Amino acid sequence: MPGMLEIMVQNMVNIPLIQPLVDVLLKIPVINYIVALILWRPIFAVLIIPGLGAIMLVLMIIVWWERKLTARVQWRVGPLEVSRPIGGVMQVMADGMRYFFQEVIVHRNAHAIYFIQLPILAFLPVLLPILLIPAGPVYAIRSDYAIPAIVALIALIPVVIIAMGWASNNRFAYIGAIREAFMYFAYEIPLIFAVLAMMVLYGSGDPFVIVEKQTVPGILLNPVAALTFIIATVMATSRLPFEIPEADQEIAFGPFVEYSGILFGLVMTLAYEKLYLMSLLLTILFLGGWNGIAIPILGDFMPPFWLFLKAFVFMLIISLLRSIYARYRLDQALRIGWSSILAISIISIAISYALVLTGWLP
Repeated sequence: MPGMLEIMVQNMVNIPLIQPLVDVLLKIPVINYIVALILWRPIFAVLIIPGLGAIMLVLMIIVWWERKLTARVQWRVGPLEVSRPIGGVMQVMADGMRYFFQEVIVHRNAHAIYFIQLPILAFLPVLLPILLIPAGPVYAIRSDYAIPAIVALIALIPVVIIAMGWASNNRFAYIGAIREAFMYFAYEIPLIFAVLAMMVLYGSGDPFVIVEKQTVPGILLNPVAALTFIIATVMATSRLPFEIPEADQEIAFGPFVEYSGILFGLVMTLAYEKLYLMSLLLTILFLGGWNGIAIPILGDFMPPFWLFLKAFVFMLIISLLRSIYARYRLDQALRIGWSSILAISIISIAISYALVLTGWLP
């Protein structure tokens, strides 16, 4: 009966580019177990890509990119001029240092236990969907209900944010939390309808089946569903023009107004992490998932590479919205969510049913 090392080696990610190095490391005691564990497909999916490692890479790049982009469009002096020879990286590094070393203040009226725990617990609905998001042969869990489960887990993130507003016990945090709740009801149903439209179109909630059937990208087969999903993504991640729960000029970062130090650093990244998850989901549903030009030297790493690249490019494009749009009022956003977006999401389902019933699918 094979041992644990043999079992992991048999199911390792095969990357020809680094295979000679891996072969050498597998001959070294102790090191071989570590290498085999990291490259074991389920662990690789969770820890490296599309999991935790990819999330950290996205957070390091997207904040810098968003600031530089906004600085060039709006001529903001700080990100554009500070440490210009190295691309303004110094300001991002300074903010990171401030988050790590600034004192975490828990004011006397806060519900202290929940106030401290919730930013950490918020990572559960961020990390759990990674278990169900496949990247070709690299995945942790395969299920016929993976897509609905991913949407359900992502939907828990606003619940945690609302709880943070309650735990802060601050009037401005309350306002931000209530706004978050209103926005949640404005976009969640259209988002679910857009996902449902693609599940109807491909007849499955299994990402592998959906990607396999996308000989033509889903965004071309049902562009209405894609448009609905993109708008709902912008609303769900509090991107301008729907940065209503935070609203810096009005309620000073809304539900997170009382957070400081490393806790503020954690809650600030929630929107980017949620955007990353929804970008992966959009890539699977509408952009052919991990399908791409064959790169033999990458081996099993090729599908994760294409999945990550497509999702990351979408994130970079969405970042442009912060530079060019003004914020909607809450009532305007709710009106849009419950009228226009809801209507086109219903139309997207009708389009999918029409394509299926007429047999007009590639």
